[in-house]
Amino acid sequence: MRAVDIIQKKRDGHELSAEEITFLIQGYSRGEIPDYQMSAWAMAVYFQGMTAQETGHLTMEMAKSGDQVDLSPIQGIKVDKHSTGGVGDKTTIVLAPLVAAAGVPVAKMSGRGLGHTGGTLDKLESISGFTIELTRDEFLNQVNEVGAAVIGQSGNMAPADKKLYALRDVTSTVNSIPLIASSVMSKKIAAGADAIVLDVKTGSGAFMKTLDDSIRLAEAMVDIGTHVGRDTVAVISDMDQPLGFGIGNALEIKEAVETLQGNGPEDLQEVSLILASHMLVLGGKVKTVEEARVVLEELLRSGAAFDKLKQMVAAQHGDVGQIEDLSKLPGASRTLEVKADTSGYVASIEAEAIGIAAMLLGAGRETKESVIDYGVGVTLVKKVSDEVKAGDTLAVMHINEASESKVQEAENKLKQAYSITDAAVPKQPLIYALVTKHGVERFV
Repeated sequence: MRAVDIIQKKRDGHELSAEEITFLIQGYSRGEIPDYQMSAWAMAVYFQGMTAQETGHLTMEMAKSGDQVDLSPIQGIKVDKHSTGGVGDKTTIVLAPLVAAAGVPVAKMSGRGLGHTGGTLDKLESISGFTIELTRDEFLNQVNEVGAAVIGQSGNMAPADKKLYALRDVTSTVNSIPLIASSVMSKKIAAGADAIVLDVKTGSGAFMKTLDDSIRLAEAMVDIGTHVGRDTVAVISDMDQPLGFGIGNALEIKEAVETLQGNGPEDLQEVSLILASHMLVLGGKVKTVEEARVVLEELLRSGAAFDKLKQMVAAQHGDVGQIEDLSKLPGASRTLEVKADTSGYVASIEAEAIGIAAMLLGAGRETKESVIDYGVGVTLVKKVSDEVKAGDTLAVMHINEASESKVQEAENKLKQAYSITDAAVPKQPLIYALVTKHGVERFV
């Protein structure tokens, strides 16, 4: 078997066998297939695509290229959740204790942020003392005893994907749905979950900007999950504006806590309840999402979900006092209000621009070496469809050590992110579609 023959076969639009994909991925992982040949193959895939079966084989080969987590010592059906990423997306911090409180174990491995906002781990580490590094036994024991744990990913999880992604990044082949889908799912499968709920974002602040592309990506990932025996559903949710109001690590912890206490932002609570409902169904606790919703709303009302967060934070050595009294979380030394120049209605908010503004203030990493300031960020005051008068506050910047030039740049970004129109604007839907192995259900 030769790499050049496999490249030619894919270039000409033919389906690769499992053996050919294994040969390619294993050879590349071992350094036997050079970058230039793998680049040619990735470009062939970019133009010709892959079948569901090919994508499934590719995913499993990348998952098998490194560590695979065995979650079998954890009792019950383990349901993982993955978001394709968005600004203000703190749903994991809501979902882990909420779903655990309902009796479905959550053994979650998350990542750090690189770019316009912090990742889930960065947000959790804004709680003093919170550790994301647990041994395997500590991780498994905590999930069995508490019901939830959120830790950092293994350094050697799906290394073939890491190597291939770096190559795609410099050869303009990142934006290929089969390659994106296999990249995401290889890490989820290596993480050991029995079932997976995907939150696929769509809109200006998402990787996939259009609903059709988001559905195609969701279908590809659900197909992979089905192919490898993992129950998988995908919810297509809105990212045409940030989720919630807070963008920044401690600001997002605050909103997640408020949501678990039943008084968080309406959009964050709704998206969290929808994702959690599907996790409960896949976890075998209820038959329908409607039943799940009733259970989850009661857990928020009773305080059981918030109590579960406190247990998780305590188990991972975090300062529980900071989530009991949110004023003790890291904060900013000053704030600056960003005002509207014109009157009208908020037509749109460029989510990515909001994220970049928060990063400029220190809430995200410009490079891997950047140090995050947990207390800074942006709080939105106006969202899409809100009426605005000239001089009204659109957003508030929370500032510590950022230079005046960065503050000015962040302010400009925030102003540019808001589009204000004369005509009233209807509220945007939060959920656009649901993708399961049975097909696509569109809600708009």
